[in-house]
Order: sequence, then C-alpha cells, then structure tokens
Amino acid sequence: MNTPPTYTRLAAAYVRGRLKYDPVCAAQPHLFAPPLDALAPEALQALVELGQAHGLRLHRFKYTMGLPRVQKVLGILRGMQPADLLDIGSGRGAFLWPLLDAFPHLPVTAVDTLDYRVADIQAVRDGGVTTLTARQADAITLDFPDRQFDLVTMLEVLEHIPACAQALAEVCRVARRFLLLSVPSRPDDNPEHIHLFSEQQLRELLQPHAARVSVEHVHNHLIVVARMRTTSY
Repeated sequence: MNTPPTYTRLAAAYVRGRLKYDPVCAAQPHLFAPPLDALAPEALQALVELGQAHGLRLHRFKYTMGLPRVQKVLGILRGMQPADLLDIGSGRGAFLWPLLDAFPHLPVTAVDTLDYRVADIQAVRDGGVTTLTARQADAITLDFPDRQFDLVTMLEVLEHIPACAQALAEVCRVARRFLLLSVPSRPDDNPEHIHLFSEQQLRELLQPHAARVSVEHVHNHLIVVARMRTTSY
C-alpha cells in the first residue's frame, strides 16, 4: 500500500518540536540542531520516520490541496500577496498546512480556542517554521491591535460561533486590507454547525465593516472576500 503524501517539511518540523527534549535528539544532532530549511530531503524524511516510530500522529499533515475550497482560497491569496496573515480557527490544519506549504515566507499567526491544537501548531514553530506564530484565543475577543494584520482568513469557523455578528466585527477590527472567509452553503449533519448562511446574510453582516464584498460558490461552500473600509486601496 502506498503511503499517503504528506507535507514533509511541516511534519518534520512537528517531529522536531515534539521530540526536542527526548534523549533521541542528543543521539541525532544532525536532525535536530541545524535550521529546518538547511536539512536535505533525506533528513526531513528521516525525521518523519522517526516521528512515526515514536507514535506521533502525523496523519494531520497529509495533503489536503484536493479540497476545492482550499485550492480556491490559495489562488485568491496568490493574487493578493498579503504582507502577513491571521488565520482564525486553524484547527487540525486542513487549511493551515497547505497555506504554509504554498507560502513558506509569509508570516502567519494561527489562532484556535483549543489548547491541544495550539500546542500542535506551536510544535511546528518550535521545530523550525519560524514564520508561524501560535496563539490561543476566541474569535470574539482577539488580543491584537486594530488593523494588525494585512489579511485575515476565517475558513469553516463562522458557522460554529453563536455570536457570529460579534465575531465578524472583531475579526474585521484586526484586518487591515481583507477578510477572506468560507462557510457551508448547504445543510449537513455536523451537529456543531449552528448557522447556515445565505449570500445575502453574509453581505448584511459584513456591510458595516467592508467597502466591498464578493461571494463565490465553490462545491457546497461560499467563499467570501471582504475589502475593509479602512484600506487605502
């Protein structure tokens, strides 16, 4: 059976971050001491195999580029070329890992409410992905200054939040140029989805904060790009 392809660089960073205090590190300094991006592909693969041998859950780093909504959002980001990015609700990394793979030099701050998910993101940072910052926070109370981030992404998150209008106001507060979000466009059986938004509802929610809103339908999802009123563009 073929091994599913993974984001090897990110998986290797995770292994380094998780095993940095393990005695195995002292025995293999050639894998743990150099900067991550100084390692040859063979060394990155050796780290992945080492993580698997230690029972680390590396399935989270499997390729998800096949998700239409992820492909669409990455394409939009290539056109925008943000200076930095805040990702709200990074979760298991279904968008975060493809983002870091596609934009390895982009400063990304990843926020989640769950401590163990933040710890996983922090492990990737500790393992050598220095463009990544992990923060534990709730979308309705973000501890960032106004317009701190050039672009904010919020993918498959808003439908989980009871105070959705408050969350959008807070997210737009910290966005300098753009907010890019996605939500399901059809009912599903996920009990954690407490909202089902129409295009018109999203436009109305964003109207107080955005100078322009565009919406696209992508495989049972709505992809929304909102240009902030505060931008000079």
